Amino acid sequence: MPRDVEAKARHVPISPQKARLVVDMVRGKEVVDALDILKFTPNKAARSVTKVLNSAVANAEHNFGLNRYDLYVHHIVADEGPTRKWRRFGARGRVKPRLRRSSHISVVLREREEE
Repeated sequence: MPRDVEAKARHVPISPQKARLVVDMVRGKEVVDALDILKFTPNKAARSVTKVLNSAVANAEHNFGLNRYDLYVHHIVADEGPTRKWRRFGARGRVKPRLRRSSHISVVLREREEE
């Protein structure tokens, strides 16, 4: 039975919509290929996703003795975190709301089954 290895990053200061664009690129890929894709992705979210993915790989290698070349990204999501509501003052005494969104990024790696 394959072993699942998890890693999570919470309260990442980027909107989940932007993070999902990066997350969708690496879903289902081999870990080494996913890290290569993220290295050359110019989005801000790619750095956060890389950190979570590296953390999951480190968990797999250190805690379970798995090889990084046998792992693939089984499940990866960018969920919505808390939204900080800020305000910007406008003309004529008005207030313009600013929503500072955050996200929770979760990664589950799984070992490839030999056939």
